[in-house]
Amino acid sequence: MDPRKLLERFGLPAAGEPEPLSGGDMGEVWRLGRYVVKTHPSPPPGLFPAEARGLGALAAAGVRAPRVYGVGEEGIVLAYLPPGPADWAGLGRTVARLHARRGARYGADEPVFLGRFELPAGTGSDWAGFWVERRLLPLLEATRVTLGELARPLERFLRAFDWPGEGPVLIHGDLWSGNVLMSAEGPALIDPSVWYGERAVDLAMMRLFGGFPEAFWSSYEAARPVPPQVRAALPAYQLYFLLVHVHFFGSSYLSGIRRVLQQYNFT
Repeated sequence: MDPRKLLERFGLPAAGEPEPLSGGDMGEVWRLGRYVVKTHPSPPPGLFPAEARGLGALAAAGVRAPRVYGVGEEGIVLAYLPPGPADWAGLGRTVARLHARRGARYGADEPVFLGRFELPAGTGSDWAGFWVERRLLPLLEATRVTLGELARPLERFLRAFDWPGEGPVLIHGDLWSGNVLMSAEGPALIDPSVWYGERAVDLAMMRLFGGFPEAFWSSYEAARPVPPQVRAALPAYQLYFLLVHVHFFGSSYLSGIRRVLQQYNFT
């Protein structure tokens, strides 16, 4: 879809030719003046409305996020955030503030998406049960053929592991360095998969692919220290993101799953 058409649909003025932006693994992203337009040729129903809800939840928690100017099934129009200097300590405080927003139950009342993968709506009070049944097993079933012989031991591990819980907090849900913007107004978060979960989910993703320097971690832990049992479980929590990468990008991520199982002496 021509991004200018989406601006017209929401009554917003187009400004020049669309400029492609990076970060379009799950769709197409352009800048048009003060706006960022995201579309997808065949988005799953609810994808962009879920993103808008997530950005609104981040903003309500005191986290800088792009303003939503318009959203529909075909795409979303956001404010363009001009780049600024890196402030990793500020980002640490931002994420700590996000993780201070407590909830009554795990999950979300409406579906959320991890990339284009739809996760079921619903909430629960038991973390291990919710995490395994509503988050991990849907991904395992979607990747079972690619997992091959890994599927059975992985499922046993997911059900047997003692998942530490500190209580439900608001999480970004897909917090890798590509979903961080160092804007002129300070650190901002984009492309959320927001729900109430254990903060270990975010911490695991931030550790999985790197990109967060010591200044971030020092600042974050000064505000919200991480207990040893949570730190020790982060590789297990990374299985969530490794599975979605297997789903979208294939068998090259199976080695990461094997490493996690071996790390916990589980084969």
